[in-house]
Amino acid sequence: QVQLVESGGGLVQAGGSLRLSCAASGSIFSIDAMGWYRQAPGKQRELVATITSGGSTNYADSVKGRFTISRDNAENAVYVVLQMSSLKPEDTAVYYCNARRRGYDHWGQGTQVTVSS
Repeated sequence: QVQLVESGGGLVQAGGSLRLSCAASGSIFSIDAMGWYRQAPGKQRELVATITSGGSTNYADSVKGRFTISRDNAENAVYVVLQMSSLKPEDTAVYYCNARRRGYDHWGQGTQVTVSS
């Protein structure tokens, strides 16, 4: 099992920045990729950004150039940070940390990001 604990998020004005962090613990040795997804009210959950164990990144078109995902491996944990800049009201959503391990998705509890206009 993989446990994911998220931190960060909150309320920010349009044009501002926020940083989301996710700490993965437990069976982290076979995590293939980690990332962030988001779900706005009335919408499906969508990919924001992912990073593989090798460091390859993938971003949704809507966040390219504004968001940066990074990963740091420690002895007993893996940390993934999503740095969000130039935030827009349409970025408002619950953001979920994800870890994919051996084809199975693990999810964090979610953290709210609200961008006011």
